[in-house]
Amino acid sequence: MGTNTELYDQDFFEWTETTAALLRQGKWHDVDMEACAEEIESLGNRDKRELGSRLQVLVMHLLKWCYQPSERSGSWCSTINTQRLELTVLLEQSPSLRRLVEANLTRRYPYAREGALAETGLSEAALPQACPWTVAQVLDEDFWPEENASHDAH
Repeated sequence: MGTNTELYDQDFFEWTETTAALLRQGKWHDVDMEACAEEIESLGNRDKRELGSRLQVLVMHLLKWCYQPSERSGSWCSTINTQRLELTVLLEQSPSLRRLVEANLTRRYPYAREGALAETGLSEAALPQACPWTVAQVLDEDFWPEENASHDAH
């Protein structure tokens, strides 16, 4: 194949392997630095998307758990536990993402609420407009919200 830049456009997987080999060999001049920089940035963006996505799924299930207690299931419990575990792992691997959790929770809450409404059939008025829990509560493996319990304002 041609240059590292051409390879990037023709076969991304091959480009990743070739670029890693070139970097390990110290052949910096053969590496497409712009493509390399873009891919490194995309890794960070991937983790940011994962953070938001996992928070959204977690909060949607916490809402269902809290506001539709008669329908609680092992599946909901499993999803809540899995999302919390995966968020813990993500935040351990990339501690700097912690600074984005609160903003992501605020930004993703309307989508979590919308999903919970769609899945439960509850009325719009049944679920709060803003997240009723703190980041600490959402991430706390021992926190299981109850509808009539007083919630800390987010």
